[in-house]
Amino acid sequence: MTKEKELEEFINNAHRYGREGFVPCSSGNLSARAGENIIISGTGSWLSSLRKEQVSVCKLETGAFVNGIKPSMENGFHLGVFRNRPDVNVVLHFQSHYATAVSCMKNVGELDFNVTAEIPCHVGKEIPLIPYLRPGSKELANAVSETLKTHNACLLINHGQVVCGKSYDEVFEKASFFEMACRIIVQSGMNYNTLSDQQIEDLEVYVLGKKI
Repeated sequence: MTKEKELEEFINNAHRYGREGFVPCSSGNLSARAGENIIISGTGSWLSSLRKEQVSVCKLETGAFVNGIKPSMENGFHLGVFRNRPDVNVVLHFQSHYATAVSCMKNVGELDFNVTAEIPCHVGKEIPLIPYLRPGSKELANAVSETLKTHNACLLINHGQVVCGKSYDEVFEKASFFEMACRIIVQSGMNYNTLSDQQIEDLEVYVLGKKI
């Protein structure tokens, strides 16, 4: 069973994401790897005020919830990401203000999110778009799970965002920087500069150390 310390850390970070405005009311869900299980916020719960009795524990292999608490309706893609990505320990589905506004834009497929160095360095120089699929559906779960095999963030059209990472801090960072980029896009009135391919490559060499 999940250790008390793991559960406390999970709840504290759920509240942290709520305070940041990532997850208005019951709009988001959070999960974390816990050995052969995952911890995931319960269906209908609010991350900003999540309580112990609203946290579900699910078997990673089967998805069965073992503590009697029904998991979020989006548990399918949380489980899928963990199964596909042994390097991932935390998954956050959120609906922050500016990023969700961008997800509803008619020309979202034409947007370039590389407005500052933080995006290619910490979120990903390519943010895949997933077409609108019903929340909680198997189709959405499959699409997110497949997309995050090779990316750490994705934008769900007319829905929200998903980010994953090794730690709560890494996930917080990705969500924060992506929201920042979307705020720049919206507040600029769609009149913004982006980094060139050469500038991004330069960051990969001298900031991320991908090349010598």
